[in-house]
Amino acid sequence: MKKRHINIPVFIPHLGCPNTCVFCNQHAISGASSFRREGIVSEIDTVLSSVDSDKVTAEIAFFGGSFTGIDRDTMLFCLDTAEEYVKRGQVSGIRMSTRPDYINDEILDVLQKYTISEVELGIQSFSDAVLGRCRRGHTAKTAETACRLLRERGIPFVGQMMVGLPGADVTTETECAERISSLGASGCRIYPTVVFKGTALHAMTVRGEYVPLNLAEAVERSAAVLEVFLSHGVRCLRVGLCESENLHSKEYYAGPNHPAMGELVGAELYYRRMCAALDRVTADIRGCTPVFYVPTGDISMAVGQKRVNKQKIIEKYGVKSPRFIENSDLIRYNILLDIK
Repeated sequence: MKKRHINIPVFIPHLGCPNTCVFCNQHAISGASSFRREGIVSEIDTVLSSVDSDKVTAEIAFFGGSFTGIDRDTMLFCLDTAEEYVKRGQVSGIRMSTRPDYINDEILDVLQKYTISEVELGIQSFSDAVLGRCRRGHTAKTAETACRLLRERGIPFVGQMMVGLPGADVTTETECAERISSLGASGCRIYPTVVFKGTALHAMTVRGEYVPLNLAEAVERSAAVLEVFLSHGVRCLRVGLCESENLHSKEYYAGPNHPAMGELVGAELYYRRMCAALDRVTADIRGCTPVFYVPTGDISMAVGQKRVNKQKIIEKYGVKSPRFIENSDLIRYNILLDIK
């Protein structure tokens, strides 16, 4: 039986970040406002105590700030601590999130002494105009260089990007996904922009300088981005913030905050692929019953919340209610069509 994978998150909120981007409130996202390195072991042990190692593989993940930008003594302490768990066979590796401008040869010399599974790069956008409006503090070239350096060192990297940033549109977003893919990313994360109180983006929203995406817009644009990644064989680790990332806390102000964002985006992608399959049928299918074969476990996603995909297919093509059948040979988002 294939083991389930989990991350053991150790949050380092805003440590190492040289500036505050307009969208950033790491306390709101991580739920942590301070960091005590002495607490790392207890955090990891608490999670491991509830994990069945016969069924689960785990990685220690340093998230929340720019890990490779924190003070060197703290970074080495974290890495040394995590590596001990790797040596004991309790976890399979170490992962971290960081900024592209905190990746260089000297940092990579350090990382290569440890069992690094993946480095997650907060790229966010490959548009210099968007990066500038977000006060990101680096250019697209910086991100490109970071990806290249990681690839040359043989360290897998995940490209994190955001949808709905100030100045962004579906063109800049799909171009970002193309660049991340072409630069050799092993995975991606897609985050529709959420406005948290206390951020510069909050102030921009209040002043009318920024209009957050509504849920439908976020789903459509995230699906377009996901389609690009999948076309390049880049696996998607997640779409949207986790429910645990305080999307419904008092710090949330505006923007797409659905706890099942990934499901909604997946349903949109299935709808697009079902339409593409039906569009390829040359015969008149009005009054017929489409039968969609979908990957095992994905029927609810393909049908959509409140059966929305079924209804849209009926209305668009004049067919009878579609049927959905699981097929264990198919991988996620792939479908087969039969017409009855």
